[in-house]
Amino acid sequence: MQEVSRSGATGELKLDALIADLWWRVRLLNTDILEEEAKSGVFDVQQPTYPLLALNLRARRDNLVSTIGVLEERAKSVAEAA
Repeated sequence: MQEVSRSGATGELKLDALIADLWWRVRLLNTDILEEEAKSGVFDVQQPTYPLLALNLRARRDNLVSTIGVLEERAKSVAEAA
């Protein structure tokens, strides 16, 4: 039986908590994007009248999703190493 260090288990829990928090923020951004689209009445990103705030929120959301992917891979490799 392998011994799990306290710092390793704590680090893994912190990483899981961070990932969960980032997913929560992605959901918030999705809500904000939908609100901006509804307010402007423009839902197609390709339209020139698409709200600039919604575009910026989309970019932030996409960056978060990318970061989450990296963190999930790291969490997976940490869990496999344990």
